[in-house]
Amino acid sequence: ELKHKVEETEVLKMELQMLETERVRLSLVEEKLMDVLQLLQQLRDLNISKRALGKILLSTLESCRDPQPGKAQLLEVLDTLQQELAACELLHKQPMEQAQSPRSLSNPLVISC
Repeated sequence: ELKHKVEETEVLKMELQMLETERVRLSLVEEKLMDVLQLLQQLRDLNISKRALGKILLSTLESCRDPQPGKAQLLEVLDTLQQELAACELLHKQPMEQAQSPRSLSNPLVISC
């Protein structure tokens, strides 16, 4: 009876350890996904074209075609997508100065030179 309880305890400890490992993995995936979604939101706010976004996505999927051994494929794709999105030129451009942006005129008929 005691030996059976010890074995059962060991099995439960192993299951708990596996669950903890999975929880950590899912936490990492969630963090990476949040980073990717934030970058996508920033790019949407900058009016990135669907074509440019599609190129980034296809480039990511192409580079993750052959998974690296020992690395979770989902995390690898999210990692690569985050890097591709973060490298997007639109995120690094300085906002246009007020002088360069079109001015709103009080009278639309007035033409400024």
